[in-house]
Amino acid sequence: MKRISILLFSISFVVAFGQSKKDIFINNLMKNMTIEEKIGQLNLISPPGNIQTGAAVSSDAENYIRQGKLGAVLNMTGLSRIKETQEIAVTKSRLGIPLIFGLDVIHGYKTGFPIPLALSASWKPELIQQAAAISAKEATADGITWTYSPMADIGRDPRWGRVAEGAGEDPFLASRITEAFVKGYQGNDLSANNTLLACVKHFALYGASEAGRDYNTVDMSHHRMYNDYFPPYKAAIDAGVATVMTSFNDINGVPSTANKWLLTDVLRKQWGFQGFVVTDFTAIKELIAHGLGNNQQVAARALKAGTDMDMVGEDYLNTLKNSLQEGKISEEDINKACRRILEMKYNLGLFEDPYRYIDEKRSKSEILTSEHRQVARKVAAQTFVLMKNERQTLPLKKSDKIAFIGPLLDDKANMPGTWAVAVDYKESVTVQSALKEFPESKNYWFARGANLTENLSLEKNAYVEFTKDNPRQSPEKLLKEAIDTATKADKIVLVLGEASEMTGESASRTDIRFPENQLLLLKELKKLGKPLVVVLFTGRPLDLSEMVDLPDAILNVWFPGTEAGNAIKDVLFGAVNPSGKLTMTFPRSLGQVPIYYNHKNTGRPLEFTDYRFEKYKSNYLDERNDPLFPFGFGLSYTKFEYGTMNLSKIQLKGNENLKASIVITNSGNYDGEETVQLYIRDKVASITRPVKELKGFKTVFLKKGESQTVSFDINPELLKFYNEDLNFDWEEGEFDIMIGTNSDNLTTKTVLWQK
Repeated sequence: MKRISILLFSISFVVAFGQSKKDIFINNLMKNMTIEEKIGQLNLISPPGNIQTGAAVSSDAENYIRQGKLGAVLNMTGLSRIKETQEIAVTKSRLGIPLIFGLDVIHGYKTGFPIPLALSASWKPELIQQAAAISAKEATADGITWTYSPMADIGRDPRWGRVAEGAGEDPFLASRITEAFVKGYQGNDLSANNTLLACVKHFALYGASEAGRDYNTVDMSHHRMYNDYFPPYKAAIDAGVATVMTSFNDINGVPSTANKWLLTDVLRKQWGFQGFVVTDFTAIKELIAHGLGNNQQVAARALKAGTDMDMVGEDYLNTLKNSLQEGKISEEDINKACRRILEMKYNLGLFEDPYRYIDEKRSKSEILTSEHRQVARKVAAQTFVLMKNERQTLPLKKSDKIAFIGPLLDDKANMPGTWAVAVDYKESVTVQSALKEFPESKNYWFARGANLTENLSLEKNAYVEFTKDNPRQSPEKLLKEAIDTATKADKIVLVLGEASEMTGESASRTDIRFPENQLLLLKELKKLGKPLVVVLFTGRPLDLSEMVDLPDAILNVWFPGTEAGNAIKDVLFGAVNPSGKLTMTFPRSLGQVPIYYNHKNTGRPLEFTDYRFEKYKSNYLDERNDPLFPFGFGLSYTKFEYGTMNLSKIQLKGNENLKASIVITNSGNYDGEETVQLYIRDKVASITRPVKELKGFKTVFLKKGESQTVSFDINPELLKFYNEDLNFDWEEGEFDIMIGTNSDNLTTKTVLWQK
């Protein structure tokens, strides 16, 4: 640390035209670094005894740190351990270069927020930014300086388990949500002790893995990349994201981690990214299985492609010096990667104060606070999607005699959802524990009703655990208990769905139907003839076709986080009117997958709204084309009526501005929020274009009986796309302007826009 202090002191006396203090400092530091120390900065390991998010760990962490062979640490938690580890780096290594401590803070640190797919269903970037800022505040209070979030992968195939980590199928909405995460984590000052480095992942195209199978290959045209899959990543870069993580898949035959076109030409030259690139877990080593060579060959190729830091594999550490001596790489290749990492450490303020994120007072006072829990409760309630509500079954009355039944009714472990690595599930509020706070709960009865699944293979692979307090029971016994309990009540609420780890990484599924044993429970209780509500836990769009007609109401709550039970209680009993909208299409049949709203027409189109079969059209013999629930769908306890759309002009030229307006009226019996959605269709273009594209959205709160005019300003920027030559521009012609409550329920008018 003495060397670092001298460098910091000396630059205050240096006047260098055109050089910043950061440049001067890092130049001087790198002049004093050996080649081994520079390579060491490119090394990221996960020491044993930490949270594990992959199969590999390093057992030699302390020696690496003392020798200057480590730049960052993955998955270490606990303030005392982080402090001890940082002290070794600062006081025992030759140059005292501090470490970065990274962790998967995906949707909360200790205070668990809803999974990202759920957060996207709020359609409220400002709410997501607030949640990310709280996550950053809590993580940095415990010494964490880097999170591997947000995931910007477009998800259109619900078989892929990692759709739970993303923002859905639409590039426009996902871009706004990705920006919000980055701004929430990084704030306005990375050197502040309550902000941390964000890492946009997985660059790129990971969400398009073939067959929905994790880590699988991806093959798509440049037009689809640039128009549909790249925008959220670029939005993160434009928002100033500090780091980028490579994806596991190949692109044009070259895996992302070794793809120079992707990491240098697109990311740095086209988009201007200035931060550093880190691999995903052991991704350099996995290049061998991809068929690109041995350890030394793949490490050299990854470095020259633009990958700066090796997560866990240690291939840079073990091979780059040999590659340098053999002329396979240059010292400049190593210097570029090392400098990028040192610059981020400088931006975090670690050279000035390596312990700025290690504060026992903050750790005790700023984590899992009552204030944070209240925000988590508020956020969760705004992510729920009311998918069905016949005869106004919801909201419930506290005085109702209600049977609450289901395997997720009182299951703390499954409230946070997947990738909640630091969240203590024991702090979770379940539905049952929340309801028991009501004085009226003497009118409520509770029963488990079913196991999460009777598929023992799925149960094992998804880590569904049973304990002494929560033992596996025979399905016959559980069903009898459920029927006996429901008989006492006037209404039945079933808390059903998936376990947390039935979605997430390495949780791809070929069968995304509603669980068969839970469907049996639902069918048996339906026979009682009482109002029936399903509270649905899920991390992906499920095939609900077999169950959708059985309940009177379906409230999709995703995985709501630490305050799950309280948020669900708030919505079930009307303290909060649900306002969430789907950001992924729910299929009518697994055979439709992948299904998404912004598809292109074929030469023989049959619209989603056309339910008949027609020979020699693009449709199915045995199923309709339309989804069960479309993108943007979500009901309310109240009713919103849309008036006639008004356009300021129907013929425009050049950079003129078009204003599209519509009157929204709350004609129901409750105050509520509605997310009004704007879509545009480019009717004639030089390349095929989607049937519609989301280009704007606004949330309005209306008291019952109230009306409000909602307006959208449309300019040529919203008409742009990447054309045949991959130029980002717009073309003159006719455009359909569409406004409505979801992607299938829209009012349309056409304008002519000339250049």
